[in-house]
Amino acid sequence: MEPGGLEWLLVPMQQLVSWGAAGAMVFGGVVPYIPQYRDIRRTQNADGFSTYVCLVLLVANILRILFWFGRHFESPLLWQSIIMIITMLLMLKLCTEVRVSNELNVKRRSFAAADSKDEEIKAPPKRSYLDFDLNYFWHWSKFTDYVQCVLTFTGVTGYITYLWLDSSLFVETLGFLAVFTEAMLGVPQLYRNYQNRSTEGMSIKMVLMWTSGDTFKTVYFILNQAPFQFSICGLLQVFVDIAILLQVYLYSHYPQKPVSHTAHPASTKAL
Repeated sequence: MEPGGLEWLLVPMQQLVSWGAAGAMVFGGVVPYIPQYRDIRRTQNADGFSTYVCLVLLVANILRILFWFGRHFESPLLWQSIIMIITMLLMLKLCTEVRVSNELNVKRRSFAAADSKDEEIKAPPKRSYLDFDLNYFWHWSKFTDYVQCVLTFTGVTGYITYLWLDSSLFVETLGFLAVFTEAMLGVPQLYRNYQNRSTEGMSIKMVLMWTSGDTFKTVYFILNQAPFQFSICGLLQVFVDIAILLQVYLYSHYPQKPVSHTAHPASTKAL
């Protein structure tokens, strides 16, 4: 009777833990971006956050959803991708509005100082997603351009996936590309910090949450026997997070001279 009673107690507890882990997988990935979003909104300055992080996560999660059609993995991972795509679009919208607003303020001051007959007062042409000049890629002036780019990428990759869905090699490669792209999540921020020789403006809370979340996610992959691509790239993602934390330590304890703008033109900036 006693062992049976103990089992009656353990089963609901195990179910509760399972639900908690699934919920953490679905929503845990977006938590690190809450402090960064609030900082950008409060300061109206997005210079410390690389919007290429959004690009990496959008590509990774779109590919992961397409991978699901070829190889059904756990539902929490699928919902995680959907929630993450929505979150990254919200981050992009805020960053674009802040950056364009700041740039317009500078232009207005310049316009006011210029002769009204001078051609410089004419507003420059707006960049759209059809401008494939690498200097302006993912650096557009309207949020709708980002949405159009994401929809185009989704449509093209979705069509290709539909044609090759019966190929196990293609499906497995797609899954690897999805998780490998996500594993490169911290690389744009890592490069941006190296470029600026500083981590100022970057939310350290965000990186700490990245590290703890990626560690939890990797353990979750291993324990739940997720496709091997997930576990391998999860470990890689943890290593990148640790590298960013090392940058925080090095640049705070051993400040380095910022790189001049002549050495790194604006076209190379991540934001």
